Amino acid sequence: MAYSDKVVDHYENPRNVGSLDKADPNVGTGLVGAPACGDVMRLQLRIGDDGVIEDAKFKTFGCGSAIASSSLVTEWVKGKSIEEAAKITNSAIAEELSLPPVKIHCSVLAEDAIKAAIADYKQKKGV
Repeated sequence: MAYSDKVVDHYENPRNVGSLDKADPNVGTGLVGAPACGDVMRLQLRIGDDGVIEDAKFKTFGCGSAIASSSLVTEWVKGKSIEEAAKITNSAIAEELSLPPVKIHCSVLAEDAIKAAIADYKQKKGV
């Protein structure tokens, strides 16, 4: 299986790796995946009072496609409202990275991580 140039670029030069303070009320954390199958993705979003995503960080344990999917979504969500970010689909991620069918689950994890981080933020804010 050959990875696309974009997957290789994001894998070799991942953007926004790291952590945000999970105790910060403006930080939503999404932890998704199945340790049994080897892919676990944590995505954190810092969301401003205006509902715009100011920063995004990730840590992913998984294959190159999972890391590339995580890296890509951190770039995509910055500057978007939480409503806009929630509309990012796994198919858009898979298309952008030219993921082969056997790696589509990596893009699904990234979409799930966005939704989980937004849900965590909303729960913290009581909205």
